[in-house]
Amino acid sequence: QVQLVESGGGLVQAGGSLRLSCVASGSSFQINEMGWYRQEPGKQRELVAAISSGGDTNYAGSVGGRSTISRDNAKNTVYLQMNRLEPEDTAVYYCNAQGIDTSKYKFFEVWGQGTLVTVSS
Repeated sequence: QVQLVESGGGLVQAGGSLRLSCVASGSSFQINEMGWYRQEPGKQRELVAAISSGGDTNYAGSVGGRSTISRDNAKNTVYLQMNRLEPEDTAVYYCNAQGIDTSKYKFFEVWGQGTLVTVSS
């Protein structure tokens, strides 16, 4: 079973930067897409950015130009570098991974526990 552990959240002033990390662990798996989502209180979870195993990226319009997603396939790790943060970016950020359980040849999708990002004005 694949597990995701996020780190890097915290409190930052508007205009500052944060780098989130997410490490996948487990056995017999191959991850295809990894991504970051965020959820504000009372709102639906929304995509921030995603990246394929080949490096193709997809960004939500709200973070376009201010965030960069990257991954290290050898370390099963995905990063989200967020710059010029705004109070509106305050949310719980969740890591997501989709891939194949190679022991069963079965698709899986897993979520991390979330990391809180708070941007003060």
